[in-house]
Amino acid sequence: MAENQENKTGQTLDIGTGSTTDKKPQSKPAAAPNKKAEAKGGYWWGTGRRKSSVARVRIKPGEGKLIVNKKELGDYFSRQQDQNAAIAPLAAVNAQGNFDVFVNVKGGGTTGQSGATRLGIARALKNYDESYLPALRDGGHLTRDSRMVERKKPGQSGARKRFQFSKR
Repeated sequence: MAENQENKTGQTLDIGTGSTTDKKPQSKPAAAPNKKAEAKGGYWWGTGRRKSSVARVRIKPGEGKLIVNKKELGDYFSRQQDQNAAIAPLAAVNAQGNFDVFVNVKGGGTTGQSGATRLGIARALKNYDESYLPALRDGGHLTRDSRMVERKKPGQSGARKRFQFSKR
């Protein structure tokens, strides 16, 4: 036979079963400010990957500097297409002049590095402010591009290309 007792917090304890049931609904605690940035020197971090490139991105509120591997964005990515890809998440949330962005990127080529930078910036912005999430999602900036180079197969000259075939 199970007897019910009420403890100091207002929960009913079923002594026979050992489970608890709440008498009154408890309210959720208020959202605390992001403490991770405080522990990491005032920066918000994001990591992006594309093909074989990996970008580690730090952002902090500032005047809009964008540094990639200790160079300005235009000096590092010479193609306009790569520059646009890198700043696309900032443009999506209308924050182009509001953040200083520092990127360390390695591996792959320029297209992979700009794609990795784009994903890293988007993830750092999401960590900075969750209200940016819908705009970043709608633009596809938080989606990891999983396309990779297909491996070479044995008995072929490449991933899909075959050696020349002669019937006679």
